[in-house]
Amino acid sequence: MREDLLQFIWKYKKLQLEELVTTTDETLDIIDVGLHNKLAGPDFFNSKISIDGQLWAGNVELHVNSSDWFAHHHEKDINYDNVILHVVWKDDMTIYRKNNTAIPTLELGKYITRELLESYQALFDKRRINFINCENEISGIDEFLLNNWLERLYIERLEQKAILVNQLLEASKNDWESVFYTLLLKNFGLKINRDSFFSLAQSLDFAIVRKLQKNLLQLESALFGMAGLLKDESISDLYYTKLKTEYNFIKHKFNLNETGVFIPDFFKLRPPNFPTIRLSQFAKLYSENHNLFNMVVHAKTTKELYKIFEVSAGDYWDNHFTFGKESKKTTKKLTKQFIDLLIINTILPVKFCYDKHLGKESTEEIFPIIESIKKEDNNILKKFNGLGISLKSAGDSQAVLQLYNAYCSKNKCLHCAIGASLLNGNFYF
Repeated sequence: MREDLLQFIWKYKKLQLEELVTTTDETLDIIDVGLHNKLAGPDFFNSKISIDGQLWAGNVELHVNSSDWFAHHHEKDINYDNVILHVVWKDDMTIYRKNNTAIPTLELGKYITRELLESYQALFDKRRINFINCENEISGIDEFLLNNWLERLYIERLEQKAILVNQLLEASKNDWESVFYTLLLKNFGLKINRDSFFSLAQSLDFAIVRKLQKNLLQLESALFGMAGLLKDESISDLYYTKLKTEYNFIKHKFNLNETGVFIPDFFKLRPPNFPTIRLSQFAKLYSENHNLFNMVVHAKTTKELYKIFEVSAGDYWDNHFTFGKESKKTTKKLTKQFIDLLIINTILPVKFCYDKHLGKESTEEIFPIIESIKKEDNNILKKFNGLGISLKSAGDSQAVLQLYNAYCSKNKCLHCAIGASLLNGNFYF
């Protein structure tokens, strides 16, 4: 038995509602189960119940055992002073308020059908699954319910990404351009150099980037130098020497300190993703677009965004992937696939937060953009596809990743519209 099942039963009244009595044989009528609280505090707010004809309004707390009240230290928390009913699976002790009056208790075990318990146990039976708990049933879920839930999940994923946006916004004193620069540089590093590029963005203040972006060589030298890529004394080509000279001047002028920057990695990367190429592309993007944040948040289509990010690394990199070592000549342009990742992980989360800051409904613009981007591809998504879940766009793939990470992998099936529907029959959150 788990608390999430008790919450599910109470929230959706999946119990015998007639002839309910408390553990002290008082008649109990549920008038309003209240509002489910998913944060700290009692499980349900503003509930209404009748006990022996007396109307009570307040909060309801649920536990597997009554004694969990003390295991969770609720007796020390004033947020639980207004609990009017304690709903438990097993009543193993009486719980008292601070004024020594007993909190009425409902023992749910007496009012639940065997069918509900068997369905619940089957959902979490690990012997029958290889991937997720509902893998044998998910393909039969109502299409409308599934699509509606995926849409909600994508918004939830945006809200999750908004946490970092808001933290950076607070740290920068509401400098949206600085926040966008930090997140964009972070995601230019992809998975392997994400932390390195993030540390670089936090060490190279955007106020300095603003001053350097009109001069590509200076901006590149700041990025390369701060990233620790200009320390090789054996390289003597002209471009490298110019970068080192510029960086020494800029470092002194702006009192730069690269101590807190993680050195980027080249290992296990395809050459187009080398940090040298990505940093040059990033510098070129900012040197060519002095109002990048403003351009991005006002773009209405993927076509506009692709046009903004249509940049290449500097000329030196046409026949180099690393300093001092020539390679076959190729223009190092940002690919559509790479820009898609920037849109998914940087542009849309920032746009979502910015529009919210302005009091504007952003989903009308965000959904057409995310739905026009090709779905992502990884092992998790392939497994969902194998279960019969059709992913049509990046919006779907982002939603499914949120589903897996926030619900499936944590066994939070009863907080998921799919899991709830399997216990409740075509249920909608």
